[in-house]
Amino acid sequence: MTAAAGHQERELLLQQARDLRAGQRVREALTVLERLQQMHPRFSRLYQERGRCHVLLRDAAQAVDALQQAVRLNPALPASWDMLEHLHRMRGDAVQAATAAERLAVLKQLPDEIVAANSLYADGDLAPAEDIVRGHLRRQGDDAGALRLLARIRQAQGALDEAAALLEALLQRAPDYHAARLDYAMVLLTQQKPLQARDEAERLLRHDPDDRDHLKLFAAACVALGDHEPVVDLYARLLEGRPASGAEVADLRLWRANALKVTGRQEEAVADYRASLAARPDNGVAWFSLANLKTYRFTDDDVAEMRRAEGRPGLHQMDRIYLSFALGKALEDRADHAASWRHYERGNALRRAAGRWRPEVAEACAARLKSVFTAAFFAARAGWGAPDAAPVFIVGLPRSGSTLIEQILASHSQVEGTQELTVIDRYVGELCGRDSDCGLPLDPDALTGLTAEQAGALGRRFLADTAVHRRLGRPFFIDKMPNNFWHIGLIQLILPRSVVIDVRREPMACGFSNLKQLFGTTNQEFAYGADDLGRYYRTYLDLMRHWDQVLPGRVARVSYEDMVDDLEGGVKRMLDRCGLPFEPACLSFHQTARSIRTPSSEQVRRPLGRDGLDQWRNYAPWLGPLRDALGDALSDYRT
Repeated sequence: MTAAAGHQERELLLQQARDLRAGQRVREALTVLERLQQMHPRFSRLYQERGRCHVLLRDAAQAVDALQQAVRLNPALPASWDMLEHLHRMRGDAVQAATAAERLAVLKQLPDEIVAANSLYADGDLAPAEDIVRGHLRRQGDDAGALRLLARIRQAQGALDEAAALLEALLQRAPDYHAARLDYAMVLLTQQKPLQARDEAERLLRHDPDDRDHLKLFAAACVALGDHEPVVDLYARLLEGRPASGAEVADLRLWRANALKVTGRQEEAVADYRASLAARPDNGVAWFSLANLKTYRFTDDDVAEMRRAEGRPGLHQMDRIYLSFALGKALEDRADHAASWRHYERGNALRRAAGRWRPEVAEACAARLKSVFTAAFFAARAGWGAPDAAPVFIVGLPRSGSTLIEQILASHSQVEGTQELTVIDRYVGELCGRDSDCGLPLDPDALTGLTAEQAGALGRRFLADTAVHRRLGRPFFIDKMPNNFWHIGLIQLILPRSVVIDVRREPMACGFSNLKQLFGTTNQEFAYGADDLGRYYRTYLDLMRHWDQVLPGRVARVSYEDMVDDLEGGVKRMLDRCGLPFEPACLSFHQTARSIRTPSSEQVRRPLGRDGLDQWRNYAPWLGPLRDALGDALSDYRT
């Protein structure tokens, strides 16, 4: 169902409930609203209508619960605040009544159209909200609140550059508009500019060092920069400062647990994940985070609780997806592979339905890259770029063993591990544009217009932009973004002396490992269907063969299976390709203390084993579609 069709269905059901209430058929109206909640659990006006129904039924407690949910989702609902004021007064709660009256008074001071636009924005109706705000600005001119709302709408629509420009202009005129500065910092984070975002957060904290939103922003910027240690204490401070709700407690515990996990403090992380679940038992991301530790084992009670939560009507879709993958892992650990696969399959189907990945877009992008980046292209540009040899790029497919290779290299005295940096991808977006569905480069031909001076400047810019992640002063550093295999042409152009390592894993093992893994909400969208995944693997092989043809010897290939079978030989060969002397510490990589953000973080803190080589065989009865989609990649993936 398209977004427009979903909105239309939502409005029709809401109107049906209103009509039933107006006809005094209140119980039937509540049944319609229950159905509407199952389909659109974050639609604020359904809760407002439910509140009206309970008022007619003289059930003040239920009415208050419904209306409070409405204003939590959408603070721009005057009717809900008005009803809440009267209900609180009727129940003798003068403090809550005064709060509701104050919120209503604030809304009454705003133009009606801005209140309406805010309400539409909160419910995700972005296009009509934008139309209202732009119309208001044409009539009223310089309205700071309306400009901020327009920026928020454009950010939600994905127009980050426009949102940033609107907020920058607004802050130049009104530098003390702290709410707009908070929005601006959030846009910077979304644009993958965490250092600038942290600067804005520090400016806000100088104004109000105890503001909870500003502290959360500062913590998010630190996390984006890979600086996890300070946020552990910062989140503890926020927890001590009386969080506003159980939902906030659940979030703070979850975020603190993530930071503890990354820094290797697993027992403390588990305790905080558990505390998050105590605050919100159906918190899908907390259940999945426990599963994503890979070494954690769920109890019978855990499995029963996850099943109850996953089957609850009205559960938010992402919670259901997280729980599906968590149950898949819990049942896999119990060797109940059939039941485990059903949950993995369900989670993948739900996640794929929420995405926009199209395999033909990736295949067309690979063809365009091959047509642009020819041997003649590189020959004509020999000697371009920054001459620094510091970067080491690890590329490949997710779940191919890249975190293992990073951990081995980061155990060397001359190499620093950072994280999966997004800098190269950002440059490609700036230069080539980005496909709206898949995020791949839209016009690689634009790179033919780069001059030698521009290529050198871009290489130096990469070194400057990544400097914040280099804290050990070592001569080499790792960028472990696997998707950079798309961008080896640009890497060669701007950083010709860098090292590029392609980590290759047997296709069925790699494919299954992707199908059982839930990635970030906007990452690796090809990984949620067997056909998409098989086609992506073949596209990856095709493009890597092209780089080998036009840049012979440029990419060092590492086989995950070879590394498992002969760790010392594999490490020595890899270090030799990197121009590094052998160091025994690379063999005891699991003892290296460093922050690791990927799903394999706990696995690479243990000695290397063979467990991951054949796990997929337990699921062979259900992996026929993956095998078919991989085709000849099954036999020639090493070439």
